[in-house]
Amino acid sequence: MTNEHTHTSKQFDAELEALRARVLQMGGFVEQQITLAVEALSLSDLEMCSNIVANDHKDNAMEVGIDEDCSTIIARRQPAASDLRLIMMVVKTITDLERIGDEAAKIARMAKLINSVDRVQQPRYVEIRRMAGLAIEMLRKSLDCFARLDVTGSAEVVRTDQHVDDEFRAILRQLITFMMEDPRTISASIEILFIAKALERIGDHAKNISEYVIYMVKGKDVRHVSLEEIEREIMA
Repeated sequence: MTNEHTHTSKQFDAELEALRARVLQMGGFVEQQITLAVEALSLSDLEMCSNIVANDHKDNAMEVGIDEDCSTIIARRQPAASDLRLIMMVVKTITDLERIGDEAAKIARMAKLINSVDRVQQPRYVEIRRMAGLAIEMLRKSLDCFARLDVTGSAEVVRTDQHVDDEFRAILRQLITFMMEDPRTISASIEILFIAKALERIGDHAKNISEYVIYMVKGKDVRHVSLEEIEREIMA
C-alpha cells in the first residue's frame, strides 16, 4: 500500500513539474513574439510583422492545452493546499501569458500600419525600444520567479512596473508635444501610442504573474495592494 501511494505521489509530482515546464515554454514563446515585434517595428519589416500576427494562434493553443491539463489534474488528483495553489497559479499565469501574446500581435499590427505609409518624417523608436527592454525584462524575471518560486524577485518585478508606467507617461507627453507642434505627426503618433500602451499592458501582466508567485508561496493574495504591503508580506 505504501509503495503504491509513493508511486502515485511521484507520478503527481511529475505531472505538476511537466505543467510548470509547459508554462515556461509558453512564456518563452510570447517573450520571443514581443522581441520580434519591436525588432520588426525598428527594421520596418512588414513580412516579420505578418508572421508575428499569424503565429498568435500558437499561444492561444498553448493556453487551451495547459488549461485542459489543469482541469484533468484537478478531477483526477483532487489536489489540496499548496498543490491546488500551484494549479491555480498556473491557470492564472497562462491567461496573462496569452494576453501578452495578444499585445505582441497588436504591436506587430501597429508596426505594419506605421511602415505601410510613406511619411516625410519617420517616427523615432528610441523610447519605445527602452520601454520594450524594461517590459521584456519584467516578463523574463517573472517567469524565472515562477520557475524558482522566488518571492523576493517577484517583489522586484512589481517595483519595476512603476518604471514602465513612468516610461509610458513620458512617451505620452512627448507624443502630445509632437502632435501640437506638427499636425502631420498625429497619425503616426497615435499608432506609436498604441504600441506604448501595449508595452505598458505587458508590464502589468508580468507584474500579475509575480503576484501569483507570492500567492503560491505565502498563501496571501497581494493583488491590488501597495508595494510596501507586498514587501512586508514577503518578509513575514
